[in-house]
Amino acid sequence: MIAYGDPGMTPSFERFIHPARAKPELWRLFAGCIVMLGVYAGFIAGFFFLLRLASQRGLVAPVLQMPEIAATPWGLVVLLATFIGLAVAPMVAVRLLHKRGPGTLFGRAAVVLRDFATAFVVVGLILSLSVGIWTLVYDATPGLPPATWLGFLPLALLLVLIQTGAEELVFRGYLQQQLAARFASPLIWAVFPSLLFGLAHYAPAEMGANAWLVVGVTATFGLLAADLTAKTGSLGAAWGFHFANNCLALLVLATEGTLTGLALYVTPYKVDDTSLARSVLALDVAMMVLAWWVIRRVCRAR
Repeated sequence: MIAYGDPGMTPSFERFIHPARAKPELWRLFAGCIVMLGVYAGFIAGFFFLLRLASQRGLVAPVLQMPEIAATPWGLVVLLATFIGLAVAPMVAVRLLHKRGPGTLFGRAAVVLRDFATAFVVVGLILSLSVGIWTLVYDATPGLPPATWLGFLPLALLLVLIQTGAEELVFRGYLQQQLAARFASPLIWAVFPSLLFGLAHYAPAEMGANAWLVVGVTATFGLLAADLTAKTGSLGAAWGFHFANNCLALLVLATEGTLTGLALYVTPYKVDDTSLARSVLALDVAMMVLAWWVIRRVCRAR
């Protein structure tokens, strides 16, 4: 891993942040964050207004009136669709505030595609091992009927791709690039966005006493993703890592009490179960670090 506190940057990362060096002023970064919030909030407001209008006219089912919306297939589809606005937000910010193209947030296209595929395969294999270990201790509860699950799968995969891509664009794209263009220390351009990423997942109402543990695990993922971005010089590896992880957590084996609407299976325990949190999260972190280690070495060999 890049030594945090060591100002050294890889040539790949230098190429990645080069477009951000043209306009690295902090006021632009702050203004860009405001623009992102405005675009995201505006998209959500408009999206839900149109959805409510359509439901009132009988064009779609009244999804917004469903209890526990994230526990229903169409409800979770709606929630994931809101990330379209988050994906667009940093693209608007870089265009307006930094006068550069949205493509500069991703890195070189060939590298993005190559490392995305590599990370997805590596993480998929390691998560399969993780699920295998998990099944030695727990029995999964059936979620969606298989036929229904397969019917939703193409749309669900597209939306998870957008959701994970949106978060990578904001945290490992825009924030990491602009901070690295202004500050040499990874304590700022890697650790700070990772902490924000973890805090963005703070949900005490759903997770109870486990909320801060989940923040810690999520921030750890953010740090590993930031390192992969710095190592490879693109969002590809981090995005593939994130996509594979969320495909498992949202579409295959979801934790009861979270976003379970599109999952084939659900855990027999809830997300706020403190008696299980440490052991389950410890396994998650161990597999996460193993995946990061393998991805880093595979990318190094290229």
